[in-house]
Amino acid sequence: MAKNLVIVESPAKAKTIKKFLGAGYEVIASNGHVRDLPKSSMGIDVEHDFEPKYITIRGKGTLLADIRKEVKKADKIYLATDPDREGEAISWHLYEFFKLNEKNCSRITFNEITKNAIKNSIKQARDIDMDLVDAQQARRVLDRLVGYKISPLLWAKVKSGLSAGRVQSVALRIIADREAEIAAFVPEEYWYIDAMLDGPSGKHFKAHLTGKDGKKIDITSEKQANAVRKALEGAAFTITDIKHGERRRKAPLPFTTSTLQQEASKLLNFSTQKTMQLAQQLYEGVDVKGHGTIGLITYLRTDSTRISEEADKAAREYIEGAFGKKYLSEKPAEAKSEKKIQDAHEAIRPSYIDLTPDEVKDSLQRDQLRLYKLIWKRFVASRMEQAVYDTINIKLDAAGYTFTAGAATLSFDGFMSVYKLDDEQNRDEDNKDLSWITKDTRPVCAGIEAEQHFTQPPAHFNEGSLVKTLEELGIGRPSTYAPTITTIIARHYVAKENKNLYITELGEAVNNIMTKSFPGIVDVNFTATMEGLLDAVGNGEVKWKTVIENFFPDLETAVEAANKELEKVNIKYEESDIICDQCGSRMVIKYGPHGKFLACPNFPDCRNTKPLIEKTGQKCPKCGTGDVLIMKTKKGRRFYGCSNHPDCDFVSWQKPDVPVVEEQS
Repeated sequence: MAKNLVIVESPAKAKTIKKFLGAGYEVIASNGHVRDLPKSSMGIDVEHDFEPKYITIRGKGTLLADIRKEVKKADKIYLATDPDREGEAISWHLYEFFKLNEKNCSRITFNEITKNAIKNSIKQARDIDMDLVDAQQARRVLDRLVGYKISPLLWAKVKSGLSAGRVQSVALRIIADREAEIAAFVPEEYWYIDAMLDGPSGKHFKAHLTGKDGKKIDITSEKQANAVRKALEGAAFTITDIKHGERRRKAPLPFTTSTLQQEASKLLNFSTQKTMQLAQQLYEGVDVKGHGTIGLITYLRTDSTRISEEADKAAREYIEGAFGKKYLSEKPAEAKSEKKIQDAHEAIRPSYIDLTPDEVKDSLQRDQLRLYKLIWKRFVASRMEQAVYDTINIKLDAAGYTFTAGAATLSFDGFMSVYKLDDEQNRDEDNKDLSWITKDTRPVCAGIEAEQHFTQPPAHFNEGSLVKTLEELGIGRPSTYAPTITTIIARHYVAKENKNLYITELGEAVNNIMTKSFPGIVDVNFTATMEGLLDAVGNGEVKWKTVIENFFPDLETAVEAANKELEKVNIKYEESDIICDQCGSRMVIKYGPHGKFLACPNFPDCRNTKPLIEKTGQKCPKCGTGDVLIMKTKKGRRFYGCSNHPDCDFVSWQKPDVPVVEEQS
């Protein structure tokens, strides 16, 4: 029997695919890339056409030897890495490293790890797409040039160990600009005026002031609010118009990488990194009772909302059987076409529509199930009918002032029977039902409420809203969102507190240098244009080295100028109340690999450091007198201990469930 070898990236994926292909196939994993640019040098020959110098990744010798043995035994080899640029590049590196031009070798791709998808991909085997490989090489070389040219400058001008990245620098600037906008924000006062109105049979409703003498009115001070209240004393409220209508709510589109990260952040409180890790597990395969190891969702890196005809048909059959024909949409909602979208594969959806969350709940870990449920419900909802509301809008007059009242009643839940949008879940309407009101109704005013408000500054970015902004601006691609955010947090350019992202002193210093000396690199429009050029390379329209040749001279000139013009930046670290017991200075809070720690500001003359002790505000559940402290192991794992240690030996991985102690004033 002919021996077929399939090479994939991950062992989990290999296990799932092996199950579908059977005895005639051997499936082995490369564990990602096998070659890359060296870590110890730039690895790009700028003097000779920017040729990359790839080396074998350290630590993969044994694995590569095992793959080589299988390659020698195989009659036919299939490279089955992920269906994107990165996957195409991994296949190419495997092809080059193992000299597969001497073997019968083909490239296969599939959007989902199902039996049909795998079998069909083998029937449609092709050559490696060198345009996609070149697009990945262009991105990799661009990022390496930026990192290796600018990072030493940051070491010299700020501190050692810093890094600059092409996309991460733009993300940092976006956060910095938002923080500056928030800091410069000046709140403006405004007032809401509401009339509390009584109808017959003990019914009530609320109407909002919207105008006067046929014109819109804005109340911006307490003096104005009081004047309106006085003018309305004893005024009769007359209904001048009633409009009945209908409002429809479109079903949501199935998930792209970006929208999945946003919703998982908002609804499940997942970081972008966690969302992608869980989605990768669901895609590559999990052991489901009664089914064995199967992939539960389609490929997780996509900016397309397209769905295959086969998947659409299966979803429609499921909806008609489970909910009834009236819940089935005639035509699913479609996204507005945008040039930047790569429509190579589908939206993120369940691989098997009949494997409901209830069917797989005993086979998945808690967070895997939560994410799968989100993906499954969103996809089912995308094929369902719109939700319909019956609306009523009422206009009233009182002493020349115009008031309005409205209500919306859900008359057909449609897709919302499966998937409720966030703003619907948290809707807080004043008026639930106004259908009893007619033009003859004579409401009686029970009181006028005036409520002061102030305009709010833009919200701080969180991971979800930053991903949304990066996507809207055309910065990065689905595969880059999570690592970009993870990097700027890990480098301590940005701090994450209560889901919000805040720029640190270190981040401000780096951003100031990048904005001043490398305005092109951190320019949003330039970065979006560069993404377009990378797409053009992937489409075979532009040569990848042409992109590098046009970019590099300006980068070199900017680096030379910055080295001459920039002065050393002294970062002002946050001072603590702790006194250094070696030199007497007030210690400052710095960031290390595992978070914050205390350090002497006189480094390197004084090298004293201490762990930063944070209190939870709780008393020790064991001794009752000590404070519960947040502490960390040498590897950075958080645990809880008592401030009376060693007299009290309380220690716990979990935060103790004791009341927070309120300090007495």
